[in-house]
Amino acid sequence: MSTHTAHSDATTAPGPSGVERVTHATGRSWRHLALLAAGLVLALALPRIIYPPVAMDIAAWALFAVALDLLLGFGGLLSFGHAAFWGGSAYVTGLVAINYGLPFPLAVLVGAVAAMLLALPIGYLSVRSTGIYFAMVTLAFAQMIYFIANQWNDVTGGENGLQSVPTNFFGIEAVETDSFWFYYAALPMIILGMWIAWRVVHSPFGRVLVATRDNAPRARALGYNVEGYRITVFVISAGLAGLAGGLFAISHGFVSLQEVIWNTSGKVVLITVLGGIGTLWGGILGAIVIVVLEDQLASSGFEGIGIITGTVFVVVVLLFRRGIWGTVADFLARRKGREVEGDDVGIADEEHQP
Repeated sequence: MSTHTAHSDATTAPGPSGVERVTHATGRSWRHLALLAAGLVLALALPRIIYPPVAMDIAAWALFAVALDLLLGFGGLLSFGHAAFWGGSAYVTGLVAINYGLPFPLAVLVGAVAAMLLALPIGYLSVRSTGIYFAMVTLAFAQMIYFIANQWNDVTGGENGLQSVPTNFFGIEAVETDSFWFYYAALPMIILGMWIAWRVVHSPFGRVLVATRDNAPRARALGYNVEGYRITVFVISAGLAGLAGGLFAISHGFVSLQEVIWNTSGKVVLITVLGGIGTLWGGILGAIVIVVLEDQLASSGFEGIGIITGTVFVVVVLLFRRGIWGTVADFLARRKGREVEGDDVGIADEEHQP
């Protein structure tokens, strides 16, 4: 719903009393705390439930999906080229770790900064387009990065990629050799990335970003620099994608062209749409579904993984237009006779709240 419509409703419909508002806000805070506690427990227990490398993959893809959702769900910009930042950071992280032997948190941060620097010119040239044109421009830039990675053999290793990326962690052998403990060493960086995304969404910047998504001409008329907001969120999104890509590279110990190919950009879009666009929890849920599904199919020897994941995607798009998380949150909210809340299905819906 647009801001204009929401404000119109607010002026014509009777609002709840102050006590009701306080009760509603208190209930919402408790629900948020319960969700955060459940998410933290799940994150801590994940490597005890499934194979630790798979748990690390879920965490990395979840952060990648949240990064894309920041741009797509709250900025209204569909990027088909985010593999450039995920993969670009993976290459930089791998090169730094191999050549300089930095502890992996520092190497990953260097990779994330490199992704943000890469995003500056791409974002500057892309955000003036919207819709399918923006998607195509970002895809074109990502393909350029793929071409460079493939041709620059001396640095990237070409088709062979970067092999034996070390997992240095201040000489702590358990973390450097055991994927179980590596997960717990990397988890704070994943949580940091999630927290940054949450802070962006729930800040005045996030409110303006949603306004530029819903009605860019009106936001521009009010004096907001729409392109500036879009470039900023594009760079933040690229940095979070780079953070996830660097951790993914360290976790696997190698970097290949697979990290920068367009399929990777498509996969993170699939995960985001599957979980629910305009949510922060949907990307996490989508990553769990897709990564576990791919792992189970690969373990069973099934070769048509794309057919299954594609079918799941089509079913969700046809039957759950708001994604899994958005549909469930919407259903529960309607059963309670209240409007859907911002943290459930996107900040835009906060305009519905009394």
